[in-house]
Amino acid sequence: MKRITDLGFESVPEHAARMIRTAWALGARDDLKYLNLRKWAHRLGFRGHFSTKTRTYPTTLGALRAARAAWQRRHTPPPSPTTLVIAHWAYEGTGLTPDLERLAALINGGPAREQAVTAGA
Repeated sequence: MKRITDLGFESVPEHAARMIRTAWALGARDDLKYLNLRKWAHRLGFRGHFSTKTRTYPTTLGALRAARAAWQRRHTPPPSPTTLVIAHWAYEGTGLTPDLERLAALINGGPAREQAVTAGA
């Protein structure tokens, strides 16, 4: 099991390091085990979503997504009228090319089929 002293704090600001150490120390208490603070110490003990999801908060993630989509629609230029759109489809046929048909016959047909395929070629 890792100890808090095993973790390197060289690139962590002192305030964050103190919060991590506090979460680690509180995680050792029996009355707080259910919080899994040691598991989440690297996130300062917070194990929730990065942003609020509550419906009573002034905004929701859905409202933020809708606002971003509306902004994108307003600020995206319409497609150029000179854009060439090719939407013509044509049926080319069904089946294998003659070479693939011969290969399939050789694989599936055995020696008798091989003679018939080579004679027909």
